[in-house]
Amino acid sequence: MDVNSFMTGLMTSLEPINILWVIVGGFLGTVVGMLPGLGPATAVAVLIPVTFGMDSTSAIILMAAIYYGAMYGGSRSSILLNTPGDGSAIAATFDGYPMARKGMAGEAMAISAVASFIGGIIAVVGFIFLAEPLANFALQFGPAEYFLLMLLTLSAIVSLSIGRMIKGFIAMFLGLLLSTVGIDTQTGVYRFTMGVPHLSEGIDFLIVIIGVYAIGEVLYNFLTIDDLKKEKKKVGKIWFSKEQWKRSKWPIFRSGPLGFIVGVLPGAGGSIASMISYTTEKQLSKKPEEFGEGAVEGLAAPESANNAASVGAMIPLLTMGIPGSGTTAVMLGALIMLGIRPGPLLFENQPETVWSLINSMFIGNIALVIINILLVGLLVKILDTPPKVLYPLIVLLAFIGTYTLSYNTFDFYLLLVFGILGLLMKVLDFPIAPLVLALIVGADMEQNFRKAVLSSDGNLGIFFSSSISIGLIIMTILSLTYPLLIKWIKSRKEIKRNLSSKDVS
Repeated sequence: MDVNSFMTGLMTSLEPINILWVIVGGFLGTVVGMLPGLGPATAVAVLIPVTFGMDSTSAIILMAAIYYGAMYGGSRSSILLNTPGDGSAIAATFDGYPMARKGMAGEAMAISAVASFIGGIIAVVGFIFLAEPLANFALQFGPAEYFLLMLLTLSAIVSLSIGRMIKGFIAMFLGLLLSTVGIDTQTGVYRFTMGVPHLSEGIDFLIVIIGVYAIGEVLYNFLTIDDLKKEKKKVGKIWFSKEQWKRSKWPIFRSGPLGFIVGVLPGAGGSIASMISYTTEKQLSKKPEEFGEGAVEGLAAPESANNAASVGAMIPLLTMGIPGSGTTAVMLGALIMLGIRPGPLLFENQPETVWSLINSMFIGNIALVIINILLVGLLVKILDTPPKVLYPLIVLLAFIGTYTLSYNTFDFYLLLVFGILGLLMKVLDFPIAPLVLALIVGADMEQNFRKAVLSSDGNLGIFFSSSISIGLIIMTILSLTYPLLIKWIKSRKEIKRNLSSKDVS
């Protein structure tokens, strides 16, 4: 690390105008992250014209603040409304929404903000010291390794469906099937479009997320409206307890580095990072049965991971010019337009710009945790909104968010279809997360598999040809068998305990 460049970057990031851009970008990112369908990529794309005429350093600071600000904001609607702002906020619904239903919305959003802050700070420190070696490590990932990484992610999320794993696999295969809709990028063949031109580009996973979570949740609540009326609305405290912090601190500190490393891998991103961290913590927990029912560590871990992943995704962007997500792809185009050429020579040619960005991330995370904690008291009032007002508002936001994706009314029909699908899955007790995650990674998973097979002339041994591949295969097997093994061990202990009690009597 060049100390002089670091200090220069620190002084630049502390300039009043750059601090202002950090706060403005972070606040806008938080707000946009809360709105269904309007993720960080949309926010950065819409605000690119604002950067025209700006200093290039200030411009990149603003765009980065919007990016990781949206990581904070995405969990707000996940916790309060069971509606993820984007793919990386899905895991926040697993325990965040149950906490809100139990009257702990304030505690949930507070621990979410603190977890995101700690995860972000861990990632920034990692960026400073590990950018170059991690970038080199990411270069070792070929199509086979990326396919196996995505397979690991899917196996991890299915393993959460312990007790209903068959339903988890069915949901996952449905998601993979939906991911094949559209033009095959390698052959140009139309697949499963049913003659509808709009489907040639595939089904946007954000439409599925909004449909199965937002519309599906509203439809399900209409079915149980009498039960909801009987529930006593509780907002709860706006800060977490010592016991909640005790349960969350180690999951937060474990998930931060994990999310950062996953974020460095191009194409992985916050969705995969948050899912892997969630499943890891559930397997490590002494009380795994509480996950999905409002376990505070089940919210804290993925929140730490997805914010760390957003910082990690900046490494391949800046060091290799490789965008690791839709948002960083938008940022790459904007940076080139601003005269900043990401790549190996960026740290040599424009070190002050890079170190100004890195230092601004420290400031941004401090500003964002303050903004989000101050917003807790205001946001939890959403829970006091009468259902007859709240549900139409959620549906309105869902339709607006869907329309802004491609400005095509055909997406409304897709939204309704997936809303009904979400309702059916909820009624029949099918896990939704495997379907959504499979749709998110399905297309990349298929393309990487085909590239790997083509590059090896059809030899499947390529999936066992590197130490990284073998490690990922072992982890995939463990992720599927570990929960079953733990369940078997517990049942054996229970049998022995019953036998010993009978002997005593």
